[in-house]
Amino acid sequence: MKKKVLAVILGAVMVASMAGCGGSDTKTTDTAATETTDSTDDAENTETAEATDGESYTIGISQFAEHGSLDNCREGFLEGLKEEGIEEGKNLTVKVNNADADMGTASQIAQRFVTDNMDLICAIATPSAQAAYNAAMEKGIPVVYTAVTNPVEAELATDDKMPVGAVTGTSDQLPVEAQLKMIREILPDAKTIGILYTTSEANSVYSISQYEELADQYGFTLETAGITSSSEISLATADLLTKVDCLTNLTDNTVVSSLPAILDQANEKGIPVFGSEIEQVKIGCLAAEGIDYVSLGKDTGKMAAKILKGEVKAEDMEYQLLTESNLYVNEKVAENLGITVPDSMNDRAVETFSEISEG
Repeated sequence: MKKKVLAVILGAVMVASMAGCGGSDTKTTDTAATETTDSTDDAENTETAEATDGESYTIGISQFAEHGSLDNCREGFLEGLKEEGIEEGKNLTVKVNNADADMGTASQIAQRFVTDNMDLICAIATPSAQAAYNAAMEKGIPVVYTAVTNPVEAELATDDKMPVGAVTGTSDQLPVEAQLKMIREILPDAKTIGILYTTSEANSVYSISQYEELADQYGFTLETAGITSSSEISLATADLLTKVDCLTNLTDNTVVSSLPAILDQANEKGIPVFGSEIEQVKIGCLAAEGIDYVSLGKDTGKMAAKILKGEVKAEDMEYQLLTESNLYVNEKVAENLGITVPDSMNDRAVETFSEISEG
């Protein structure tokens, strides 16, 4: 999987040596018109990488949807690699594809990365992780995922957190109990929480089960609305808002991609919406107990670096879970809804916002 910068005169000897030691072929970059990179085009990146002393790598990043939390994962992933000496434009070529929350597209992206014989695939969000592993497992290309809520439920790991194959990464499992405590503190009289989720996203189905298990311990009943595509969100939201005192949002990729429209409907009815991470609070959710997705991505990048350097195999690395959550509050949203956030919560919030940014 490693690429060596070879002197021409020793080329034949070194290639034979790599075949004997590395157990895999050297890889070349094949540019496609539909693929994008974060900086210069693939040909320029490849030339820069090959001119660097030592080893160079080509990786594909498959991101399931375009929204703040997954963008932060991608940013953190590249930062983590850089901290480990693997940097885009120097010894790293990156191809980034976005599935636009479509599972069929996620599978196509994964197949393309396998055809391109990537050194490693980074899959951001559960559907992309499942697609990448299914496509890559027979080829032996390691997959490192991030923002996968429950790798066991997604059939990417076993109960002891070990991989089912050459696939590992980081989990963004929601701090559901902390979220329920937060909602109760802000809304002491609320009785019913509503959750909109995509029935085909394993991460969301698992999170719903956690809410169902814990909600009554905090005096809440739960109303859920399952959707199969973004086209169903508007009607499902309108119906759900007639039954609840507030909404809380998961890391559901289809729902998060439509969050601005959901917020518009909720605001018209004066119903608060709670987020699951910082970016959702920035664009209009009242508050959230969530993890830091840049940090999550950074941890993932460092795992990937170890695999690329040959320090460990993906199949030998158990997945990692961030256990610390942070409180985020949007004071402007609270003001608009006429809700008073307790001073104690504002004091312990990692970050508060005095305006609503565009989604």
